[in-house]
Amino acid sequence: MIEISDVTVKYGGVVALDHVSLKITDDVVGLIGPNGAGKTTLTNAFSGFAPVTSGAIVVNDTNLFDLPAHERARWGLARSFQKVQIVPDLTVQDHLKAVMDSKGISKSQRPDVISKVLDFVGISDIRLKLGAELNPYQRRMTEIAKCLIGSPRIVLLDEPGGGLSEAEMQHLRKVIRGIHPEFGAQILMVDHDVDLIRDVCASTAVLDFGKLIAFGPTEDVLADEIVKTAYLGR
Repeated sequence: MIEISDVTVKYGGVVALDHVSLKITDDVVGLIGPNGAGKTTLTNAFSGFAPVTSGAIVVNDTNLFDLPAHERARWGLARSFQKVQIVPDLTVQDHLKAVMDSKGISKSQRPDVISKVLDFVGISDIRLKLGAELNPYQRRMTEIAKCLIGSPRIVLLDEPGGGLSEAEMQHLRKVIRGIHPEFGAQILMVDHDVDLIRDVCASTAVLDFGKLIAFGPTEDVLADEIVKTAYLGR
């Protein structure tokens, strides 16, 4: 379980997150809201990239705010970014090897770990392809594969469906649904694609102007009139 308690983030006089609290128990949880609502700020608070002024994020009795940012990856926090972090002159395989440096994975284990995650996301055939040669779908899958190295406890996905075709989105849905059964990680996913949120997220939280305005079963949240006004523009 992930328990977010009274988390507040301020940038000067701007309150980006305003005393946000929620308990996450489902395997895959969506995080939606209009632009500037605080979604990426919340993922940054998880990973240590945001100036948290109060609150806690507790996972199985561990407060992530007690861990320096560089230790959270070794603990089991992984994230993707809206702008995919791919190095042009590294192969897909080398991207995964680079992540392993912070995960404490021995050299003898690395080939099997790499093969497992590449097979899982379906890109084993491009393991030696350079980052500069990857198309948008391959870049997204490489980013997700990086997140799955080292048995993560929490995976934060920021707009994983951006720029993908409908066929590619179908594969992405399958991958996201399979992460918890295969790797045991809980997933918090930010995305503007309501259909993707509806299809893979058991529950969904909605932020607006840094405040939590709704949280619950995804279908109920998406049908909420307050959510429609804030997010869907109705």
